[in-house]
Amino acid sequence: MSILVTSPIGPILFLDGVREGRLSLSALFIAARGYVPPPIILGDAEVHAMALAEYDHAIAWRARFSLPADRTSAYAWDGVSYEVAGDLTGDIRLAYVSCNGEEIADMEREGSERNAMWARLRESYQAKPFALMLHGGDQVYADEITLGHRLSHDWPDRKPDDPSPPELADLRHHLREGFFARYAAIYSTPELAWLAARAPSLMQWDDHDICDGWGSLHHSLTESQVGQTVFSVARESFLIFQQAAREGDLPFRFADRSGRHLGWGISAPGLRILAPDLRSERTRDQIMGTGGWAMMTAEALRKMEGHTLLMSSVPLLGPRLSLLEALMAVIPRMQKYEDDLRDQWQSRAHREEWQRMLKLVIQIGQRDGHQLTAISGEIHLAARAVMDLGHGLHLNQLVASGIAHRAPPKAWARFLGALASLGEQPLPEHPIRINTVPGQSERYTAERNYLLLERSSGTWSARWDLETSGMTKSLALY
Repeated sequence: MSILVTSPIGPILFLDGVREGRLSLSALFIAARGYVPPPIILGDAEVHAMALAEYDHAIAWRARFSLPADRTSAYAWDGVSYEVAGDLTGDIRLAYVSCNGEEIADMEREGSERNAMWARLRESYQAKPFALMLHGGDQVYADEITLGHRLSHDWPDRKPDDPSPPELADLRHHLREGFFARYAAIYSTPELAWLAARAPSLMQWDDHDICDGWGSLHHSLTESQVGQTVFSVARESFLIFQQAAREGDLPFRFADRSGRHLGWGISAPGLRILAPDLRSERTRDQIMGTGGWAMMTAEALRKMEGHTLLMSSVPLLGPRLSLLEALMAVIPRMQKYEDDLRDQWQSRAHREEWQRMLKLVIQIGQRDGHQLTAISGEIHLAARAVMDLGHGLHLNQLVASGIAHRAPPKAWARFLGALASLGEQPLPEHPIRINTVPGQSERYTAERNYLLLERSSGTWSARWDLETSGMTKSLALY
């Protein structure tokens, strides 16, 4: 896929962090070579963009600036004023989205169909602005960018033997241009572009931001020269287009500024948002590595009042998938779905690691004066789960997926609901229940959707906007 940028794309706002009562922001622009973006205007001050990355026919630019974190404010660019509802101190509203695309022919879909839920989210913002937009993974579906190059066209089904350095360099160029084209196409969609210029984004990645099942594929594929080239380019593209950053230049919210893992956290009055990286250190045998666990252990020990939103790109709470894995192992035609199940915390391959994470979650959730909610995407369904934390406390998990990916068959949602009816208890005395989304009769809702999170007078609640059923009633989070 190729794309020519005929008019500038942007600004696309990202939150670099919150410090000393201000929002540290980055604005991303994508423009044809020869075009230099006008400066960001902040009153009498001007902030000029720097070139972040170059491509065959375009350049990605970035401007960093700050706005107050205790009130609504504005910035101007190219003669347009953009209002930012950046007050994080009192009543606030956040949006959560995931799965912005599909595996096959996503860019060929008709725009109003593909972006119907983005249009709904834009209308919701126009009625009542939200301060931040949280993206829980699969912001792009990069599965098809490997097509069209000799080394990667059939990868991962076929692994080329000993490609030469020039061949790998050519592959890298092919992949960089493919990622660029995909991001540029998505950020130029009017529904997302309007929102992204006004609501700062916070993003974590999942497998389709790299390739389907990254980390759950066999080691021989991910560690091959082609596999490592795919990952390297995907990672560079993630930093540029989802963080407005590059190597050695990560925003201060990242736990490891060297980038060995890409987990991050931000803190505002009464609110912490944590997004561990479930892909950079992932293998078939582990979800997080040394860096990711160090981040989560440190956050579990950190004193915090208010509410923590834990972004887990794959659902932290779910049904007993080990039963489904055992079934697939003996049915040959179902074995192609093994990687999809191995991606999940509930996979039998990750049982001990899942228990370790849940123990940290319990430690956070039991802290006096503190509450915890997990939010996830990935499964292309709307869902809700609850885990008993003990002492009368519990953890809510809210799943919102996908904003653009079409829902799977309702029969699949019912099957997952039946599996969930068996119950799951990976930790003694801490059972997990899959409950219904407000107003729904089934445990899993097969409709495109997004999530709204609201704090009013210190109390948090959530609502799903479901494509067919509409906006749900509020669910209190406590």
